Amino acid sequence: MLRTFFICLAALLAHTVLIGSAVAAEKVRVLTSFPPQFLEPFQRAFTKRHPAILIEFVQRKTTTALADIVGDRHKADIFWASAPDAFEILKRAGRLTGLKPRPTGAPDLIAGYPVNDPDLMYLGFALSGYGFVYNPDYLKERELPVPKGWSDLAAPIYAGHIGISSPSRSGTMHLMVEAILQVYGWDRGWGIWSEIGGNLATVTARSFGVSAGVARGRFGVGPSIDFLAKPEGMPEGATTRFALPEETLFVPASIAILTDAANREGAERFIDFVLSPDGQALLLDPAVARLPISPSVYPTDGSKGGNPFQHDSLFARGLFDAGLSAARYELVNIIFDEMITFRRSDLGRMWRSVRAMEAALSERSDTDLAKLVSDARGALKRPPLNGTEAMELERWKDLVRVRRGLPTPEPQARLEAHIKARIDENMRRAAQALTDAAARLGAAEWDAQGPEASRP
Repeated sequence: MLRTFFICLAALLAHTVLIGSAVAAEKVRVLTSFPPQFLEPFQRAFTKRHPAILIEFVQRKTTTALADIVGDRHKADIFWASAPDAFEILKRAGRLTGLKPRPTGAPDLIAGYPVNDPDLMYLGFALSGYGFVYNPDYLKERELPVPKGWSDLAAPIYAGHIGISSPSRSGTMHLMVEAILQVYGWDRGWGIWSEIGGNLATVTARSFGVSAGVARGRFGVGPSIDFLAKPEGMPEGATTRFALPEETLFVPASIAILTDAANREGAERFIDFVLSPDGQALLLDPAVARLPISPSVYPTDGSKGGNPFQHDSLFARGLFDAGLSAARYELVNIIFDEMITFRRSDLGRMWRSVRAMEAALSERSDTDLAKLVSDARGALKRPPLNGTEAMELERWKDLVRVRRGLPTPEPQARLEAHIKARIDENMRRAAQALTDAAARLGAAEWDAQGPEASRP
């Protein structure tokens, strides 16, 4: 009798283990940068359709997620995010697996950019619009116009009124930084970012910190992606609006399966759902507030924001080279932080001096003074590497995002020191030119001292 009991008990335990393994196998882990209000409707709807599959969303900043996946620090089945260059980085690192195409009715190209990866390593599921989030009350009170183009953010009137996140901490911000470099060219693009840097009120830790700061009136305007323009949990009366710049940038947000996915079948089912008519319709939910990639799910009466596929400009503007962005991803992050993030206060002070000198020049004719001020402006706008160097893409392929407290690989450490030294020299030259200009003007004192990089 006792022997029979133990045999039955062992069989029961074995059966329980098998059931537990089956349940565990049905879990699908989704690594994503999307906020809870975006994810919850998908979780509810997918679970209703596939109750045997448990969807687990793991939220990470895009930049952190990339570092974790490439560095084998995180295991997941699906990567789901907005930044197209992030998918290119994972594709080049061999971290994505091929997918079957899903018919959505979307065109092959939007603004010259493929909706789906040509090799089907990732698929577009929504459109992302990149522009400005702004506080209309803040701007009205200070008589500031809503910016119409990216370069408008460099105007002196916005000094102290702009907030951004660092591209090394935000995939959304990285794409906008890279977009300006591509639209305007490397040298001119960095010049624009330097002037915008001189107007900054703050650099936030994450993308949604920009829209939250705008909503609370900490500053008036900042670069953002459309679906982050209305942050959750804002105080009553807080308002934000979103504007697309003249250089409209629309790119697909995508979804992919990682090569080490433990539940490939479940991951395929989740992608099937996201790209199905029901999944696409969820994007029009006000809590999600995204633009579906499928034209057929938009209301025919033009409600809920209208159908972007009815606007011809969407297919003619905003070309973005995600491959180029991926190839120099960490280089751009390193330069931006050394040139702007770590020097925000010094950069703001020196740009104020340049603009004050330029205002003085408008009231007098002085060729030597004009040259000094021009030299200062040129030094502040000059990137540490020129456009030709930036296109030596093989040099940048091994750059990595280094976590705080960990050593930087020696070759990268040398590059970072070189970049910092060049920026130090540019700042020193700008400061010297401003000091000489102030002496020529006979001013009692100009705040143009040499900067010390102030790290957060």
